Amino acid sequence: MAKKLVIYLVAEPETPELARAAVDAGADLVELGFPFSDPLADGPVIQRASERALARGMRTAQCLDCLAETRALLGETPIVPMTYAALLEAYGWDRFAADARERGATSLIVSDVPAGRRPELHRVHLVAPTSTDERIRLAAETTDGWLYLVTLTGTTGARDELSGALAGLVARTRPLAGNVPLYAGFGISTPEHAAAAGSLADGVAVGSRAVQVAEDGPAALGAYVASLRNALDAAA
Repeated sequence: MAKKLVIYLVAEPETPELARAAVDAGADLVELGFPFSDPLADGPVIQRASERALARGMRTAQCLDCLAETRALLGETPIVPMTYAALLEAYGWDRFAADARERGATSLIVSDVPAGRRPELHRVHLVAPTSTDERIRLAAETTDGWLYLVTLTGTTGARDELSGALAGLVARTRPLAGNVPLYAGFGISTPEHAAAAGSLADGVAVGSRAVQVAEDGPAALGAYVASLRNALDAAA
């Protein structure tokens, strides 16, 4: 079975075209980061991108417009907004969920809301090496389609080596998650990382490095995504 490739991009005016380039090059799902002023889980690359987006006026309403524009370009490709609880608190939890769905969101990721809280939200849950078996089981029972495996503790960001914790996390999560797909993220930045993570998990999510490359435009992002896609396919 082909491994899934998830590409994260921060919502900015150029993002719909970047997302289309990523999907044309082989991405299966786009995470759309809604910028937030205090992104605790994000490393310096995504923090800077979020600060830039906020400086350009990308508030929640503008991000929802970006989501709608991205949906118009991507057809049926899943798009999952990713953000933090404070943004939803300010906008309104139910209002945000409804508006995001109406604009084309497939699901949601709210990084700092653990499984079991806000059960009314249809969202994808994160699982970390520090998660208990009970928390993993609950996340698998209530997640919306897949589990996002956080390969390391700390913030996102490109790293030189793939986290050694991933193999153990996959081995522990598999029997607790049943048939729920497991996608690995945090620290995956090279084709070699993607192939290694893909040999363990059902897919990979790439954020910081994709955001960096996207600064050079759709063609550069497309070439980068194609390199990840080729590595995943070769390792499958």
